[in-house]
Amino acid sequence: MNDAFTLRALRPDEWAEVADLIHFSTNYWYQASGKSAIFGGDPAACELFPRVYETLDPGCCVVAVSSRTGSLVGSCFYHPRSTHISIGIVNVHPAYFGKGIARHMLHAVIEIADAENLPLRLVSSAMNLDSFSLYTRAGFVPRQGYQDMLLTVPVEGIGGVDPAIRTATLEDVPAMVALEREISGLEREKDFRYFLENADGIWHASVLPAEDGTGLDGFLVSVAAPASNMLGPGIARKDAQAARLIRAELDHHRGRTPVFLVPIDHPELVSAMYALGAKNCEIHFAQVRGHWAPAKGVVMPTFMPETG
Repeated sequence: MNDAFTLRALRPDEWAEVADLIHFSTNYWYQASGKSAIFGGDPAACELFPRVYETLDPGCCVVAVSSRTGSLVGSCFYHPRSTHISIGIVNVHPAYFGKGIARHMLHAVIEIADAENLPLRLVSSAMNLDSFSLYTRAGFVPRQGYQDMLLTVPVEGIGGVDPAIRTATLEDVPAMVALEREISGLEREKDFRYFLENADGIWHASVLPAEDGTGLDGFLVSVAAPASNMLGPGIARKDAQAARLIRAELDHHRGRTPVFLVPIDHPELVSAMYALGAKNCEIHFAQVRGHWAPAKGVVMPTFMPETG
């Protein structure tokens, strides 16, 4: 290991420090690339990430600590599930770029996944070739491309919401789990329970009951917080159903401009989003290290928590 830093698990008393790291390093990269800062305002808003991640998966964040200063210079969250492990948000302080910190943190998680014989999944920016190379060098394979789209929702609402779509309840969790398992082969029951319990008051979820009256044809979750306003995760059997769910969930973000990801190889869904007035803001790839099978429907991932 590089003697300039050591790796260990994030401590609960370090949430503010890792929030500062996430805020500064993410904004630095985007601004250095000629883009606008992703996170505005107070860096404390980024405590959303450790709060959500550590509530779901306590102790599942690898941090790099400077041997010279004792400060956090890197962080990598991960989310173990029965079917896979997802890589969460990864950050390295710009002063430590190029020192192998991200690679060492990633390999610490790879060792965990290999020990459990589970595939690793992530969604990474196509704009950041350094991170793209980091993952593909480690054996990840890009399996699906996504258009990151955003849309400013009128304060009076978006209109045209399908009356068959309703707000999800905890009673919907088994059907949500079953649909995701059917469409993508993944299982994340505790994520869905966490969303629908909504202890932080920042989550919402819509469900589309199946036409035959059994189970669901789709669902879509969203988050509204200063550091993250996104739709996802979501699953639908067909493009048209996904489009209806997106419209319904957008209507819960009146006056805001949420981001959502749609698969680039689903032209009917992409066209429907353009028709709504959505604009592209970035491209992401879902990458997998290990077993992967194509989705049997529409998968709409998110970064809170990450889903590939």
